[in-house]
Amino acid sequence: MEPSSAVVPPDLGAVVEEAILLPRSGLRYRIIRPVETDALLDRAAADPEQQLPYWAELWPSGIALADEVATQPELVAGQRVLELGCGLGLTATAVLAAGGELTVTDYAPEALRLCQRNTSSNVSQEPEALAINWRWPPPALFDCAGGGFPVLLAADVLYEARDVAPLLGMVGRLVAPGGLLWLAEPGRPPAARFLEAAREQGWSGPSTTHPGPWPDPKDDGVVVRLHKLWRR
Repeated sequence: MEPSSAVVPPDLGAVVEEAILLPRSGLRYRIIRPVETDALLDRAAADPEQQLPYWAELWPSGIALADEVATQPELVAGQRVLELGCGLGLTATAVLAAGGELTVTDYAPEALRLCQRNTSSNVSQEPEALAINWRWPPPALFDCAGGGFPVLLAADVLYEARDVAPLLGMVGRLVAPGGLLWLAEPGRPPAARFLEAAREQGWSGPSTTHPGPWPDPKDDGVVVRLHKLWRR
């Protein structure tokens, strides 16, 4: 892992480029991420929402979701796809490589810029991007949805109990009838509550697990749960 000299947003400071292997599909992508998050944490402290810069790391859920997309490209190929919380753009890269017509969202503008930088360097494409706080989704998000997205992707978006109701209400407006919500999560309690509430509202579909291996040793033992929820 070496510091990268690639052109990146200057407000991110030093960055590194890592080769990330998707364990099941065998695909390998190169992802640039910030070296230090201190400046990002300082900005979060001054933000009324105090959204921590989780986007600046590669998490098992994002890797697992990208891997699932890569092994089932037919679910996104030729489809309008929305990703909530794009982070560094690993899942976005897999979607574009599979032929999806992608729009990405994130709270942090820095994440959106770096996501586009990473997809461009890997697959020579950039997704459409929209900065949102999905607890208070802007009208522009629903305008973008039109009659609904056939596929909505989300990895590691449920950290707190307060996230459950806003997310459930929002995906009900964003996913087209008969469309797919593809959710990856590492077993946090808010995710379990979200899944219970979603199934009560008629969302249904299989769940699988992805045990890795993951590139960061600190994630050893993490098992990601992948849920394909189809809207009734």
